[in-house]
Amino acid sequence: MNEALPNIIVDVQTSYLADQSVPDLHRYVFAYTVTIRNQGVVPTKLLSRHWIITDALGRVQEVRGMGVVGEQPHIKPGEGYQYTSGTVLETPVGSMEGSYQMVTDEGKEFDATIPAFTLSTPRSLH
Repeated sequence: MNEALPNIIVDVQTSYLADQSVPDLHRYVFAYTVTIRNQGVVPTKLLSRHWIITDALGRVQEVRGMGVVGEQPHIKPGEGYQYTSGTVLETPVGSMEGSYQMVTDEGKEFDATIPAFTLSTPRSLH
């Protein structure tokens, strides 16, 4: 049997939530919307996530957990799954990256990379 290679594409859009942030207390709240697209030929299920969150001072926080927003989506070829979540930083700029642990319907486990993206308040980066 010729096993197809998984092809998962992850895109992220971010936004700064000024109404939930308190800069005087070093609290900067960001939302991020993730779109996961299955561009392969085998249905795939997202099992868990691993995030690496880094603030402007180089402090790193790692987050691991089952699924995303309480779900373990099953994504068919040509389809996608989108969700929105958030994080809090102590600095106005930071970054996130990580991976999703996935499994195909054929039982092949693999990691789908979440490319690094920047979190920044308006006008904090040029």
